[in-house]
Amino acid sequence: MATKTTAAKKPAAKTAAKTAAPKKAATKAASAKPNALQKPLQPSKELAVIVGSNPIARGEVVSKMWEYIKKHNLQNPENKREILADDKLQPIFGKKKVTMFEMNKYLAQHLK
Repeated sequence: MATKTTAAKKPAAKTAAKTAAPKKAATKAASAKPNALQKPLQPSKELAVIVGSNPIARGEVVSKMWEYIKKHNLQNPENKREILADDKLQPIFGKKKVTMFEMNKYLAQHLK
């Protein structure tokens, strides 16, 4: 009867993490110029009533608009995608009702 010989165990291979090249640091954002959402823009007088008169990034304008809409309960309860304009929003939108998707189109007209 032949006897089984056990081969000597080889040491475990190094993990991929130890041999992989280090990842590049994400410092690209610090040196790159701001994108369209980060660039400060001057709001119109109508929009400044809600977001303030200092230059502000487009993304911040949208955030502040949503804060105002929710604070004043201006979403249509039957269709949450519709925004019901109050006295401050009507000069910005130009009508009494807009969808949340149209809102950005009207905001763009009030940012320079």
